[in-house]
Amino acid sequence: MKKVRLTAAGLLFFVLPAMMMTVSCGTSQNEKVEDTAIQKEQLAEKVSVTTVEEKLVERTVVYPCTLNPFEENYLAPASPGRIEKLYVEIGSHVKQKQVIAQMDRTQLVLAETQLKTLKLDYDRLDTLAKLGSVPKQQFDQIKGQYDIAKTNVDFLLENTQLLAPFAGIVADKYFEDGELYSGTPNTAAGKAALIRLIQIDNLKAFVDIPEQYFPQIAQGMKVDIVSEIYPSETFEGSVFRIHPTIDPTSHNFRIEVKIPNGRQKLRPGMYTHVSLGLGQDQALVVPSAAVLKLQGSNDRYAFIAEGNKAKRVTVLLGKRYDENVEIISNEIKAGDKIIIRGQSRLSDGVEIEF
Repeated sequence: MKKVRLTAAGLLFFVLPAMMMTVSCGTSQNEKVEDTAIQKEQLAEKVSVTTVEEKLVERTVVYPCTLNPFEENYLAPASPGRIEKLYVEIGSHVKQKQVIAQMDRTQLVLAETQLKTLKLDYDRLDTLAKLGSVPKQQFDQIKGQYDIAKTNVDFLLENTQLLAPFAGIVADKYFEDGELYSGTPNTAAGKAALIRLIQIDNLKAFVDIPEQYFPQIAQGMKVDIVSEIYPSETFEGSVFRIHPTIDPTSHNFRIEVKIPNGRQKLRPGMYTHVSLGLGQDQALVVPSAAVLKLQGSNDRYAFIAEGNKAKRVTVLLGKRYDENVEIISNEIKAGDKIIIRGQSRLSDGVEIEF
């Protein structure tokens, strides 16, 4: 048998490749183990959570409304006629019973002349009737004519000189001196008028409230009014009238709010918000940062931690309390862990770590 002799060079020729293969295999296995660990670490999203608590909060409701004059009158005479004189302009402040307008007095003068004549006849027959010198039927006839003439004069006196029914300000003026008032509707409200008189020392607002709050609204309840024109100021008012019926279509009922306006900073037509306090109530309150908005819609959602996984739940928002917000959801209850940081990277069912 022929013996094979290996030189040092030959030995290296066989051993070196084997060592390289061994090292290569070991390296590949180690890399796989490390990659798996890294992947597991990358799958678990780091988050922060807080416990959902039920807190006692002040329950208030806020509704938009437009301010209206507390009193409003479309002032007009009872019958058509020529306007002799209008004593006011738009913006004029008037007192109660102040003369606003003088209508043509032609008919009044004729009526007063007729009344004077009838009064002479009435006084003469009244004296004779007391003496029994005139038939009762004749006296009753002249007395009836006199009473009718006097009523006519009183009516014309009342309607030829128009008086302000309350203290207020002239909001609109529809005629000028010398024009003929016909009695045809000529205002935006569909009424006939010479002027529109409003009271703004007090204002009122009509507010439509959902029927669920009907038992909690009471006459005299204090309310807060906020206007965007005065964002740092809150005006106080009160409920002075509650309408007795509920609209069957909207399921709302109407209240009227009175707002003192002595400084006259508020004006009719202003857009405001009315807040009504309905007492204290228990509510689920969480940091507002925990709630996300679905892009392209008004839907809101949040994530809660269930073990080491995130669960996505849809929520409805209640009232905001500083940095917190009330959430309404049957899927969230007191004691749940809601995710407040890192939730924007999550999807339903993803693994998380705290």
